[in-house]
Amino acid sequence: MKNKEQLKQELTPIQYEVTQNNGTEPPFRNEFWNETREGIYVDIISGKPLFSSLDKFDAGCGWPSYTKPIQEEEVIEKADFSHFMVRTEVRSKTADSHLGHVFDDGPNPTGLRYCINSAALRFIPKEQLEESGYGEFVKLFNAK
Repeated sequence: MKNKEQLKQELTPIQYEVTQNNGTEPPFRNEFWNETREGIYVDIISGKPLFSSLDKFDAGCGWPSYTKPIQEEEVIEKADFSHFMVRTEVRSKTADSHLGHVFDDGPNPTGLRYCINSAALRFIPKEQLEESGYGEFVKLFNAK
């Protein structure tokens, strides 16, 4: 994994603030809150697949929201008591990046809402999955 100085050089200020300092980007003013193309969302640092557009929904909160991770083992949850609240933080396992939070007010089938910062993600459109090294996920979109 890269050290903090390398990440400061490679990430934008908001990407660094969100992923390394548990920051939050503004609602409705982030890259993927209204992204509607099919594809997958990967960790901006490790490149590990995190979420699929097939599980994305409009929660009306201004951040991309998903009902579940694409690979459960890559998303870890931690208790978060910051800002005088009790929440469940979501982090990427491999890069240990802050992604956002998970809430229990989502739609079926999971009842969960993974509210994720766009700054922690990179979007790979389904047409580019193969060439980007994520060919194993093409079948998700062919099966629907």
